[in-house]
Order: sequence, then structure tokens, then C-alpha cells
Amino acid sequence: MFYWVVKAILGPVLAVLWQPRAEGVENVPRRGPAIMVSNHLSFSDHFFGPLPLPRKITFLAKAEYFTGTGVKGFVSRAFFTGVGQIPIDRSGGKASEAALRTGLRVLKRGDLLGIYPEGTRSPDGRLYRGRTGVARLALEAKAPVVPMAMINLEKIMPPGRTVPKLGVRPKVVFGEPLDFSRYYGMEKDQRVLRAVTDEIMYALMELSGQEYVDRYAQSVKAELEAEAKEARREQNADDKDRRRTKRAAKKTERAERKAAKKAERAARKKGSDEDA
Repeated sequence: MFYWVVKAILGPVLAVLWQPRAEGVENVPRRGPAIMVSNHLSFSDHFFGPLPLPRKITFLAKAEYFTGTGVKGFVSRAFFTGVGQIPIDRSGGKASEAALRTGLRVLKRGDLLGIYPEGTRSPDGRLYRGRTGVARLALEAKAPVVPMAMINLEKIMPPGRTVPKLGVRPKVVFGEPLDFSRYYGMEKDQRVLRAVTDEIMYALMELSGQEYVDRYAQSVKAELEAEAKEARREQNADDKDRRRTKRAAKKTERAERKAAKKAERAARKKGSDEDA
């Protein structure tokens, strides 16, 4: 119920402020299970993706949305819990298996399951390599996969921005359902899982128009964070050098002024002695 209340309140607000567009809504099944796979550009994907659909999408959301502290953490936790989103641990291993089982339960109920195959938000607006968990879900649940491409969302809330930017018109494009029935029963074959995942990512690339990068977004993020950390370290070192140089210059300037005053006093004293 809370999901529909939030949608009823937010829907008109989002429509007025950003005038979102949607294409291919007819490609989403009106009933029965389906996996809604989306590229992930910003936090606002959670709002604009489900907005044009008459059905609820239950997303597997990262656990961090439910564990924050302070006012922001409380609001995030209350919102995602209220709209029925499910926290998942992305650390891998048993956590990934638990997330898979959770997704299967959602699909078994006949609901729409939302998932971001990239595993995290794109750090630069490009589309990154998908993780094969989405393929396992599709084959084990025997559910159709509907690509859902977000467009312009990274301009509304890019990484690091907390206040949405106005003047940007987002768009969501729903592609035709992908049928992987030819692979049913092969969900343990890693080559099949990779082939299915790559087909899904190709469909998202075609719909979104993004440049594709055959690397995991998480790895690229780690590299960018390491580079930023190194840049800050170098900047701090440069700042220290500049402060050290400035202090040395001031010390030299004081010494020169002191020497000049001493020389001036000596000259005045010498002049007084000569006058005497």
C-alpha cells in the first residue's frame, strides 16, 4: 500500500518538475513474473524507472540504503522499506546466493523483479559489463527479461550530488522481452550465463545509446577512487610545500628587515659620532 501512496504523491511532482518520457511500456507483461533489467546511472533511477508502469517493481537494492545513520539514513531506510525494496549484500559468495534466492521468491509470487546487472552505478555514464546473477535468475525462474534503459538520469543526480538538478528531461525505454528458453536447464554452465548476460547488456546498450565498456564498473570505481586519493595526497603535499616555502620566505623577509634596521641604526650612530 505504501508503494502506491508514495507513487501517487511523487508521480505528479516528478511529472511537473521533469516531464519524464517513456517508450515501450506495452512491452512490460501486464501480469505474471518478469525480470526488469536496467542500466544504473543515478539514485533517481529508482523513481523514474517504475513511474510509467501500472505494476509495482520490487528492486534488489544494496544493503547500504538500509543501514545508514542520522536523518539521511533514517529517511533512506524508511523509504526503501516502505516501497518494498529488498536489501542485498553485494560482498559475493553466500551473500550473492542469498540475493538470488530472494529474487526467485519475488518472481515465484508472479511479481516484477528489478535488478541492475552492472551491480553499481556507472561512474561516468558509460555502460559496464554485467554480472551473471541476472542470467541465473532468468534461467532458474524461467521468466522473461525486459530491458529497461534509463536516459539522461545521470544529469539529474550524478554521483556525489544530493539535490536533484532541474531542467533535465529524463526518458525510460522498455525493450521487447528477451526469451532465453533455449538455455533452460543450463544455469550452471558459466559460458551460458555469460552469453545470456552479454545479450542482456547488448540490448541495454542498443536502447540507451551508451558506450559499452567490457569491464566491471566496481573495478573502474575503485581505480578512480584510488586516483582521486593519490591526487589529494599530492595536492596536500604541494600545499605543505607551498606553506613551507611561504614560511621560509617570511622568515627571510623578517631577517632582512631586521638587518636593514640594524644597519640603519649603525649608520645613524656613526653619523652622530662624526657630528660630535
